[in-house]
Amino acid sequence: MPIETIISPESRVQSPESEDQKPETEEQILAENGFYWRVNQGVKILVNRALEEKGFANGFSTRSGGVSAFPENSLNLAGYDEDSAENIAENRRRFLSAFDGDFQLASCWQIHSADVRHVKDLTDAKDGDHKMDALVSAAKGVLLGVKTADCVPALLGDAKTGAFAAIHAGWRGTVQSIVLKAIEKMQKIYGTDPQDLIAAIGPAATCKNYEIGQDVIDEFRANFPNSKHLFTPTRENHALIDLHTANKEQLVDSGVLPENIFVAPLCTMERTDLFFSYRQEKKLYGKTGRLMSVIGRFQSEKVKK
Repeated sequence: MPIETIISPESRVQSPESEDQKPETEEQILAENGFYWRVNQGVKILVNRALEEKGFANGFSTRSGGVSAFPENSLNLAGYDEDSAENIAENRRRFLSAFDGDFQLASCWQIHSADVRHVKDLTDAKDGDHKMDALVSAAKGVLLGVKTADCVPALLGDAKTGAFAAIHAGWRGTVQSIVLKAIEKMQKIYGTDPQDLIAAIGPAATCKNYEIGQDVIDEFRANFPNSKHLFTPTRENHALIDLHTANKEQLVDSGVLPENIFVAPLCTMERTDLFFSYRQEKKLYGKTGRLMSVIGRFQSEKVKK
């Protein structure tokens, strides 16, 4: 199918630094952080290049190219209480068509837990009623997906065994170390060595905008005594929290090599032109759409070593 890659690192022209040098474009900044945009028939997806090069189809959705009224032509991929089943089905069809291959989407009923589901095969992938917030698999033809609208999505690919994971890490999941629990599940089932993992952390509410209260601060301090650097005080008993960094540090602590961790430099609360944001849009419109972050194994080739 025709897929347009807007920019790739190889196509960028390097120029010497100077005082009047033009600011980097968004595409250049993304490329330097390991990501690029893919556009297919109006559907725009953020792809991690390292995962792709190791044989993993992957992508973080945006709001572009759908049929939902959020406010219009939005690619809402979940939330049946705020959108029609027909809209969501068509949006998912469009989203999945941006990936080469025939994939069965596997998702779960997310409850802000630290529970991890093992998706064994294509039949198992069709059951989305499990109450979990992370999924692991190694089955070909399966595309694991988690839904977000400010929470942190993380995708993991084991370059040696071919196992992979999709993780929904809101503040509750992060404070319960859901990333670590997903890796432990991969170790138990597939024998994953964390040093073989590639990790991509997708767009989410960042430390510039995500304010939490004292109850959240206290939970983090109880579980992570050295978490002071994650908070920027704003007003009494409130602070901005850096969940991107919190999840990256958990990956490193679990044994993932820092050079194999890629963090998308995009904030869902700042970029509502690209992403749904629960915190920004729910108060304005009474509803918001849901993004989806997915990962699976390419079916036409082996996982690259």
